[in-house]
Amino acid sequence: MPAETRLGEFELIAALFAPLAAPGAFGLTDDAAVLSPPGGGDVVMTKDMMVAGVHFLEEDPPDLIARKLLRVNLSDLAAMGARPFGYALGLSLPPGIDDAWLREFAAGLAADQREFDVLLLGGDTTSTPGPLTLSLTAFGAAATGRVLRRTGASLGDAVFVSGTIGDAALGLLALRGEVDDPGNYLAGRYRLPQPRIALGAALTDTASAGLDVSDGLVADLGHLCRASGVGAEIDVERIPLSDAARAIIDADPEKIDLILGGGDDYELVFTVPPKRIGHIEREASSLGVPVTRIGRIVAGEGVHVLDTSGREIMPRLSGYRHR
Repeated sequence: MPAETRLGEFELIAALFAPLAAPGAFGLTDDAAVLSPPGGGDVVMTKDMMVAGVHFLEEDPPDLIARKLLRVNLSDLAAMGARPFGYALGLSLPPGIDDAWLREFAAGLAADQREFDVLLLGGDTTSTPGPLTLSLTAFGAAATGRVLRRTGASLGDAVFVSGTIGDAALGLLALRGEVDDPGNYLAGRYRLPQPRIALGAALTDTASAGLDVSDGLVADLGHLCRASGVGAEIDVERIPLSDAARAIIDADPEKIDLILGGGDDYELVFTVPPKRIGHIEREASSLGVPVTRIGRIVAGEGVHVLDTSGREIMPRLSGYRHR
């Protein structure tokens, strides 16, 4: 079915995206925006791209695609303890994307702007023969010199994760009809991640290192270990699972590989010095965010996954590779 006529670039900006703009973006009429982070301090910037058929399903609802695009970037800011305040948007649109699709996409952005208190700062649109390609650059504010990085983990630190792990990878299987997903819980976790912004901000006073789980738990913890010059051991039985994920693993234990290496969870994995463990557990509880201690930082390199008897498990998935 042919797409309806699409608005021209300037009409598109004026109709759908100018209403989302921050004051410093001047209604998207100028070539750039002026950034003034709330309360001063450091500006933290991140950029992620999503491509149809790679990072989301082409049939996914446009509003959920928009919200996932924004949220995966907000998760990067949360991992460094920054509070988001704005973003720039890039759209490379194939012929099949019509005005109705774009209106739903903009509505999704508007919903999450309200939820996360962020505003559009600018961007660009282009045409492409395909696939649909989306880019977003997010900006956050942090106290000067107080961002949480990957480089601070030390021997003896505890390894924690927020939320539950593996839901998104299993959710993709559910959307493909490969596993049962009563209530579409897992599919919802794949399509609409929850950036842990408040927890990330709290971690700057407590954690020694951290990042978000985008490529997979083992892969991302491995990134932290390499940056810090350490190794890690995690206990597979301690990895927190949702009820929906637990039911699938109980029925097919080999799917534990998706828990360890599936990715797309956008939970936080972080390390905490022993004397601060109680503090972070109390802080997370006060925020209503579950956190679970899953392992420890050790000498050496790499991430070692241990079973209940202390033997190492060799996951078949090493995590998502970007190229």
